[in-house]
Amino acid sequence: MIKTDLFKETEARKVVRQLGSYSILEYTKDISVNPTTAQTAYFMSEMNVRKKQLVATLNNTGIIMQAGAMQMMIGNIEASTNVKGVGGFFKSMAGGAVTGESGIKPLYFGYGHVVFEPTYRYIILDDLANWGGAVTVEDGLFLSCNDTVQIKTTHRSNVSSAVAGGEGFFNTTLVGQGIVALESYVPSEELVLFELNNDTLKIDGNMAIAWSPNLNFTVERTTKTLIGSAASGEGLVNVYRGTGRVLVAPVC
Repeated sequence: MIKTDLFKETEARKVVRQLGSYSILEYTKDISVNPTTAQTAYFMSEMNVRKKQLVATLNNTGIIMQAGAMQMMIGNIEASTNVKGVGGFFKSMAGGAVTGESGIKPLYFGYGHVVFEPTYRYIILDDLANWGGAVTVEDGLFLSCNDTVQIKTTHRSNVSSAVAGGEGFFNTTLVGQGIVALESYVPSEELVLFELNNDTLKIDGNMAIAWSPNLNFTVERTTKTLIGSAASGEGLVNVYRGTGRVLVAPVC
């Protein structure tokens, strides 16, 4: 059995969030600096630009993660891929090509800890139960999830939402029960959650980073006429209708 002080709070790091089998380590202060880099490191820390590291604790359980994101495996853990034959390989690669993520997402299973590569991006943990068991995420945000979650590539139901909405023709949808980890350029403190109950949300731009897949997403003019939209200075807006959730990054 391997013992580690990975989760012990030190002058340089601490655990800032835990959810399910996941923990987020934050390196609160970069102390491995020299006189040349010390000033930059200080102001980065003051502005919350800090390295973070996701750790998954496995107890005869598994996680799926973005390819290349693993830094260490501690304990009796085996890795495998979601590829089944040549056909599965090309299918996975095609799915990754259209979503901007790796098509082949390895599975890690066993006992111990999986430590992810450190990142300056913000790690967001959420339970799929909060989303009614399914959430669609913006391209490039997926980092990891429990192996009880299915990863699907979904396409837009209409061309207007894909072409004019800035969200692309395809997105990653996570379905099932478990925890998902997203890697965001925006901290969770700046995100705004909207819960729609047979209602409508209109957003000027592609600021939504996650939404319920059952929502009807279209792109529409801000006013009923083209001239009116041009006069208002707003033009087209992304419209979400129905019952569900939308997570928005308003300052990105």
